[in-house]
Amino acid sequence: MVELSTPQLDTIFHALGDATRRRMLRELAAGERTVGQLAEPFAISLAAASKHIKALENAGLIRREVRGRTHLCR
Repeated sequence: MVELSTPQLDTIFHALGDATRRRMLRELAAGERTVGQLAEPFAISLAAASKHIKALENAGLIRREVRGRTHLCR
């Protein structure tokens, strides 16, 4: 069994506490997406989408890979 520390759990619950981030996770469950594709349904800027994605990354829920100028999330 994996035991998580309280700060790590706080980070995970913080990331999941936002509806935008939960919807992004649902989109990623279907396959990898670019930051632009994740931002599109929300009418938010790429900078705002990147902040949401960073919160998910910090929680260890997603990974981002840079290919040239494209950021792919999975």
